Amino acid sequence: MPLQLYAHPFSSYCQKVLVALYENDTAFELRMLDGPDSPAWRELAAAWPLQRFPMLMDEGTMVVEASIIIEHLQLRHPGRVRLIPEDPHAALEVRMLDRFFDNYVSTPQQKLVFDSLRPADRRDAQGVEDARAMLETAYAWLERRMAGRTWAAGDAFSLADCGAAPFLFYADWTHRIAEGFANVHAYRQRLLARPSFARAVDEARPYRPLFPLGAPDRD
Repeated sequence: MPLQLYAHPFSSYCQKVLVALYENDTAFELRMLDGPDSPAWRELAAAWPLQRFPMLMDEGTMVVEASIIIEHLQLRHPGRVRLIPEDPHAALEVRMLDRFFDNYVSTPQQKLVFDSLRPADRRDAQGVEDARAMLETAYAWLERRMAGRTWAAGDAFSLADCGAAPFLFYADWTHRIAEGFANVHAYRQRLLARPSFARAVDEARPYRPLFPLGAPDRD
């Protein structure tokens, strides 16, 4: 039985896993989460009551959380692109950067999106302000980090870049990356040009009207 990925193409965390799958041309079946009444969503809910996605099924083994799915793929379905280095010290750096993009780019970006979906009288102005401040701090740190680098952890594309691609993609839509952050913009463009992520972006294009803040006419 092929790998089954329960996912939606417009989800940033699903794109993170899709990039890893596409990097190694790993065969899988997409179980499209097309609303709570879809067959795939019912299967997801039965296996994982938290109903968070992506979820991977590998011959009956359930794997959840995007980073762990990518770790699982490297262990069970390795390909030509090694996304977590064999050297433990280099691997630790990649995992640290993976946490950076998850916690300090994706989390505040999603805070801004989710807050926009609330009724006006239930919005969290302080939380939104804090999220924007965190993104600005993250952009500034990444600007220094990416000086002289091609990918987040150096010369090799890694797990950290799998997450950075969709998270920076949507973060720039949500809280614009200032022009002064030239290294961050250049890195984001390299990610967009990476064939694995370019494919994920193209597959998600039909769903851009769903973006609550309005998808910009670019990228």
